[in-house]
Amino acid sequence: MLERYYRELLGFLFRTVRDRDTAADLAQESYARVLTAQQAGRPVRDPRGLLYRTARNLVIDQHRRAEVRAQTGEAMSLDDEGAGLDGLAGPPSQEPDAIVASREGLAAVVAAIEELPPRCREAFILYKFDGLSYAEIAERMGISPRTVEMQLQIAMHACWLCLDRIDGAARTAPARGRRKRTEP
Repeated sequence: MLERYYRELLGFLFRTVRDRDTAADLAQESYARVLTAQQAGRPVRDPRGLLYRTARNLVIDQHRRAEVRAQTGEAMSLDDEGAGLDGLAGPPSQEPDAIVASREGLAAVVAAIEELPPRCREAFILYKFDGLSYAEIAERMGISPRTVEMQLQIAMHACWLCLDRIDGAARTAPARGRRKRTEP
């Protein structure tokens, strides 16, 4: 199979990509994939057709990668801080200082939850972590749904105060009907 189609495939790839080295690499990869398919026990009825289909797919993949690189390069050149490897940094949430701050924030919120009165903490955990409704929590704890609502407001207020202390700035309240809080 190698001698039979190699020159023909190489010529096709060269006309497509206009670079002899790239064409040779793509031809070799095409052969490797077809041979892998044959060795995996898949019957290859038309090796020439499979070689060409594989080569076309590899050309398309290479073209897509080149487009992504070009777009990334354009974005980096447009970015004032895009010089060097800084433009290739991952998401800000994966930066070491953000991870440490997140862990510290989580520890502070957990501590705030642990400082809640026992019944308040229980209602909060049942609602936030167990996903129970107000009515289910009320039934389980033997209190009214209105009391559950009040306990959850107290717990959320404690969490928001904790986050305010961490951030050093006041947050806006996401819940409806929540009173403005004042720092102690």
